[in-house]
Amino acid sequence: MSVIGFSDDEISAVLQLVASVLKLGNIQLESISGKNGMDASTLSQTTFHELTEICELLQCDSEIMEAALTKRTVETISDKVVQTLSLSAAIYGRDALAKAIYSKMFSWLVNRINDKIKVISSKKRKVLGVLDIYGFEVFRNNSFEQFIINYCNEKLQQIFIELTLKEEQEEYTKEGIEWIHVDYFNNAIICDLIENTKNGILAMLDEECLRPGIVSDDTFLQKLTRTCCDHPHFESRGCKKTRSDKTLLHDTFRLRHYAGAVTYNTDGFLEKNNDLLYRDLSQAMFSCQHSLCQKLFPEGDPDQLSLKRPPTTTSQFKVSVNQLMKNLLSKNPNYIRCIKPNDFKKSGQLDDHLLVHQVRYLGLLENVRVRRAGYAFRQQYERFLCRYKMLSPNTWPSWDNIARDGVREILLALEYNEKEFAFGKTKIFISNPLMLFNLEERRRHKMHDLATEIQKVYRGWHQKNVFQAMKQSQILISAQYRGYQARTDYQRLRHATLVVEAFHRGWQARKLLRKLKQERRVLLATQVIHKYFIGWQIRKEFRKKFRSNAGPKIIEFMKVACKKHFLRRVSENLPSLSPIDNSWPECYLKNHQPASEELNQLYHGWRCAKYRNRFDDTGKIKMREKVAASEIFKGKKKSYENSVAIPFCGDYIGLVNNRKWYKMTTGSAEAYVVFADVVNKINRSNGKMIPHILVITANSLLLLDQKSSHVKYRIPLQSVGQIICSPHSDGVLVFRLRHGENGNSSTKKGDFVFHSQHIFEIVAKCSIGVKSNTGKSLKISLSDRFMTDFGGMQVEVIFKMGVAEIEEGNIRLSRNRNSLTILQP
Repeated sequence: MSVIGFSDDEISAVLQLVASVLKLGNIQLESISGKNGMDASTLSQTTFHELTEICELLQCDSEIMEAALTKRTVETISDKVVQTLSLSAAIYGRDALAKAIYSKMFSWLVNRINDKIKVISSKKRKVLGVLDIYGFEVFRNNSFEQFIINYCNEKLQQIFIELTLKEEQEEYTKEGIEWIHVDYFNNAIICDLIENTKNGILAMLDEECLRPGIVSDDTFLQKLTRTCCDHPHFESRGCKKTRSDKTLLHDTFRLRHYAGAVTYNTDGFLEKNNDLLYRDLSQAMFSCQHSLCQKLFPEGDPDQLSLKRPPTTTSQFKVSVNQLMKNLLSKNPNYIRCIKPNDFKKSGQLDDHLLVHQVRYLGLLENVRVRRAGYAFRQQYERFLCRYKMLSPNTWPSWDNIARDGVREILLALEYNEKEFAFGKTKIFISNPLMLFNLEERRRHKMHDLATEIQKVYRGWHQKNVFQAMKQSQILISAQYRGYQARTDYQRLRHATLVVEAFHRGWQARKLLRKLKQERRVLLATQVIHKYFIGWQIRKEFRKKFRSNAGPKIIEFMKVACKKHFLRRVSENLPSLSPIDNSWPECYLKNHQPASEELNQLYHGWRCAKYRNRFDDTGKIKMREKVAASEIFKGKKKSYENSVAIPFCGDYIGLVNNRKWYKMTTGSAEAYVVFADVVNKINRSNGKMIPHILVITANSLLLLDQKSSHVKYRIPLQSVGQIICSPHSDGVLVFRLRHGENGNSSTKKGDFVFHSQHIFEIVAKCSIGVKSNTGKSLKISLSDRFMTDFGGMQVEVIFKMGVAEIEEGNIRLSRNRNSLTILQP
């Protein structure tokens, strides 16, 4: 079922219904006496568990299901009566419910399979349907089931007669063909005997089921005998013509079908025709929470309650047969008759009596006689002319006159005997199949000749196109080649011209360059001679005026001039006022190098002082803290470079605005908060991290409870002897305290270990606070492994890197007896 496309829920629902049907067959009913003395029924005590399992499968109330199996509600327009069912009626209701569930489920499965395999298309498609009919059923004991099956076969035989024998002979008459009528048996009289609405067998069976009073199969047979005893195809012991026929029992009747006489036993006719499902059972099934029950039993919906009696089995079957007949008549049916050679399913054995019987009741003899006396092939003139017009030169390639005349031209050109065909009003009729085969053979040969002609024309057309394409290609190639040759010659000539022009321009440029160089050499020589001449004149004129110490003064003058030039150059190329700008004008003389370095230091100190003067008191404090952090961690801790650009905020949790803190510190030295944030205090005993509030004031280090803000530890800054960190990216720091400062000697707990995201700010502010309180610098160490004091026990703190399971920015602690391991990614 899953391959076809059923879901798991649908498969489970179908299996639950099948199990319910099987369980219904296991329910046993017992007869009891009712309160009014009437016969009643109840469920056997041994089968209550079966009812419980059925209710679990169908998801319904067991009390409702039990009442529906043992009671029946009779409703009228103005009244409702609940009556108990007798044992036979209860068993009938149980069996009817099982059959209804199975029948409705089977119909639902068929519809679902059709929906799953149906091809969905917007276009109109042709449909091929196959109707498989086994044929007439004739047993030793034929009952209601064989009666309705044989009725269906009678209707199918009636369609076969109308579509093959009757319509064919009517077509000959309609087309004006001379025809000798062939007699055949028309089973319309048998169909009328069965389905007539007034005195037919089906109508009397329904009437007997609905009639009040005492009714039985015998009363039905008596009524049938009274009504149909004069019918030639009906026989019973009550009819005068068959009263002495001892082959007919008193509870049977015989119908002479087209396939032969069949004797039916009326025992159970009324019960099977009146196979109704009580309304209480339908309503009980509709009330089930099962996914399919409400779909299978829509008649049980209380909102759509109807007081009409449900249709009987025969009326339902008659409607289905009429729908089938209507569907067959709207299609173009073709018949395939299957002949059974023997009753033993063995090969090589033919039962003559059985074969003759089948040929007779299938109506093949009449069909063969009509076909033999008639025409085996008929076709409209237009289609015949379209298919065979190439067989005559008068009709090929087109015929513009009446299609009938064109067909006549074809047949006359082929010289066929006129007795082998006939002309109708709209169709041509051919009696001999050999003529049709000959037509097809001639058409096949002619089509071969036509195909050869088409190939000849096509090949000529194709070669002509190939030649024209080759001619166009040759013209195009020639044009392209001539263009290419002309472009090549032009490029060669142009290149030669450019080379000649380049050599000529180079020669002219070199000639002009030699001339200009000569003129420049002459000018320079003239200037040099002139300078030397002027110098000789001046020396000659002022030689007596020069003193002996003129040389040192000139040297001193030159030194002063060089210094001024150096200072002027420095003043013009001073770097920016940014303290981090390390550029400085280059010094070209070694004698001025010390002065240049001194000026660089003075200028840097001046611009740093100017930069500091721009800060207020708070800014100066933050800058001092940043400088302290830089001196402690720069180049020593891995994560310091990423924290330089992040400013120190101090109070991260707004502790100053906390009322409890305000009341607690009013009037004390701890009112000024230097730092406040939530940190994780690492427990000394098990290594777990517990959030606390760490507060740094002007002279104390406080540890508060995160929820109540109560002070748990107060450590003066004088008591902090050392702070130890690791060189890695973790936020772990250890406050090592001096002995005797954390309570008395009996309650001392040892050093404190914290984990915080603001480790650089905490260390810098503690360093500044300890120095301002004690006048001594706080000792700060960075190490991967160090010892710490946990309540008098020396514990080694170890940092390990490269643990893949830990995410970036997180740590994991491992506490052993004498060590605390901090794992990092």
